Amino acid sequence: MIVTTSYRPAEDTILTAKNISRTLGAKFSERRKRPIYQIMETEQDEVLVVGKERFELYHSEGEKFFFHPNSAMFRAKRFLKGEADPFVEAAHIQPGDQVIDGTLGLGADAIIASLAAGERGTVLGIEKSPLLAFLVEAGLQAWETDLPVLNQAMKRISVRPGDSFEYLSRLDDDSADVVYFDPMFDEGIQESDGIAPLRKWAFGNFELSGCLEEALRVARKRVVLKDHWKSPRFAAYGFDVKRRKTALFHYGVLKPEK
Repeated sequence: MIVTTSYRPAEDTILTAKNISRTLGAKFSERRKRPIYQIMETEQDEVLVVGKERFELYHSEGEKFFFHPNSAMFRAKRFLKGEADPFVEAAHIQPGDQVIDGTLGLGADAIIASLAAGERGTVLGIEKSPLLAFLVEAGLQAWETDLPVLNQAMKRISVRPGDSFEYLSRLDDDSADVVYFDPMFDEGIQESDGIAPLRKWAFGNFELSGCLEEALRVARKRVVLKDHWKSPRFAAYGFDVKRRKTALFHYGVLKPEK
């Protein structure tokens, strides 16, 4: 991957881009007012463009990706109006809760969890792809909406790049209230054009079994799984499924036996 800057970068943007290239183990290439397609042709690689307000990842086939709270915006507005959110209901997230999202992805569920847990709560997202973790963490800290409470909720989310099983195995018993997994993101990323630039860095084949054992040890209240309504994982692991008539995915709940 190549890291460059926006078209007319300030000195601090250039410095930021160089630091990011070192963090990601990528090559830095000066922009020199070149169009992105020219950089891609010269370098024969994807390009991460560091701008003043956001980062854009350009795929070799022409698509680009940048962080956006997408569906979380609509869900957040409904939640703030007092409407029920199926994820919050399944996870039974209360103000002050500590929530771990073991499959952060683009952070939509983590954002809603942060709203529900409030200022006294904490939300930590684990993402196996270092690049995706970086882009989402930067986006959560920088993105501004017209809802101050949503902006604050995004900024409260902590992001950890790494493997969920390894991270959970290092935590103490009963050190979080809710642990959540959404393997659908890793599996669906291969089919979504909107996030096509991330395919090269995505990690598929999420292994639930080991993570689930650690999650049940770590969670005080609930372990929640989001999965396709036909998924065999619900029955295989004994989840109490919260079925929704018209939804393509359901939430399954396990309550730890303490």
